Amino acid sequence: MAVYTKHPVAAPPVAPARETTGHLMVRAYGVLCLFAVFAHTAVYNLVGPVGAVIVLTVLTLGALAIWVPAVAKGRPTRFPWRRLPWAALGYGALALVSVLWSRWPMATLLTWALLAAVTVTALFLSTLLSWQEIARALSTAFKLILGLSLAIELWVSLLLRHPLLPNFVDAPDGRIDPHLYWVRGNLFDGGRIQGIVGNAHTLAMMCLFALIVFGVLYAARVRRRGVLIVWALLAVVLLVAAASTTVYLGVAVILAVLAAALIARRATMPAARRVVYLVFAAVAVVAVASATLLGGRVLELFGKSADLTGRVEIWQKVWERAITRPAFGNGFSSPWVPWDPAFQGWIVDHGLTVFHAHDMWLDVFLQLGAAGVVLMAIAWLALTWRAWFFAVDRPRWDLDARRPYSAISLLPLLLTTALLFEGLAESAPIMLWGWLLLILLSFKMKSVPLIGVSVGERTPLISHGPRARPVP
Repeated sequence: MAVYTKHPVAAPPVAPARETTGHLMVRAYGVLCLFAVFAHTAVYNLVGPVGAVIVLTVLTLGALAIWVPAVAKGRPTRFPWRRLPWAALGYGALALVSVLWSRWPMATLLTWALLAAVTVTALFLSTLLSWQEIARALSTAFKLILGLSLAIELWVSLLLRHPLLPNFVDAPDGRIDPHLYWVRGNLFDGGRIQGIVGNAHTLAMMCLFALIVFGVLYAARVRRRGVLIVWALLAVVLLVAAASTTVYLGVAVILAVLAAALIARRATMPAARRVVYLVFAAVAVVAVASATLLGGRVLELFGKSADLTGRVEIWQKVWERAITRPAFGNGFSSPWVPWDPAFQGWIVDHGLTVFHAHDMWLDVFLQLGAAGVVLMAIAWLALTWRAWFFAVDRPRWDLDARRPYSAISLLPLLLTTALLFEGLAESAPIMLWGWLLLILLSFKMKSVPLIGVSVGERTPLISHGPRARPVP
């Protein structure tokens, strides 16, 4: 019979360290917050504007209740104040100060509160979750969006059998503009679908984000990769059904950036890197020139008009108002509050008041002028710079120069590329999920520049449970 002796040759076997229930709940709460931000329009269409404000307020207060005590106790590490994305936070401060000269002060205060809530959520996630946990939380949130999008489209098409209005209200008599519907029920008739988010382009962006996250996790060899493939196929189907030209072109740009990053990884010597960068610059110049010269034909291939589906007219009207106050703008409001007198009926599309400029840089110039554009440019340039070298530089903190790359290091670069390309035709990168990713990725890369390395990356795995006593 095997027995322990007084002089064992090894320590008695012990169970491996496991995550505490508290940290598992933090991760689940993070997924809930991500879903509420990325699918904010679904929450809005479900419970209305007042209900959406209540939901966001409760989630933000919950995040603060978890985050502030953790920071005060120095968990997982002392809070890295110096690593905060100060340019982006400076933009947020300027947005609040703009209430002093804003043409729409109530809209400024309302939308700034939304910006502050999203900022708190981003800091909460980046502080308490590791890189791997952030990727997994994003994956779960996008799975929820994709699954619910398919479910509501099937329900409307097969059971309800007529388009669905927001808040489940009954459709009034007479013809209604299709843009007013939450879900039109086009899943089986060849039309564009909107999914749970209620907008075809937004659904396509969620599918694109999902494909990026699923692909990175698959390359990182996580468990149950076969299930990831199934979710990726669903994302492709919904992306095609949403039929967004901007997202289609964004896919091509993201694939080009991914190829560039993988090529740069193989260039280990500085001279080789310089050659690679020169080639990239030449290709980029040719691509931009081709897009400028052949842009009209490309749009025709996707069935789009030369005025970019009315965007040119919107840009003209926004520019006319923005140029009247070029230095500090007309006042912050992201998105534009459609019931504010300054915006109501100003730019109307399909009977609806437009709530953003369909270009993030023009939108920033309208709201906060040249000062806002400079701060926003610094914030995005810093994020892009860090994301690139985060992806292409080999992880190194000592003399060992042969450590393998982490697939998750590509995640910030690919998400940033998608957001910057999105910003050319939409204003989403400066509000809600675009702003969340800007703060989250910027702060996380500055505070934890190496995946899986540093106390801040390791301790969340056991969530600060009781330390194991040393074996005597």
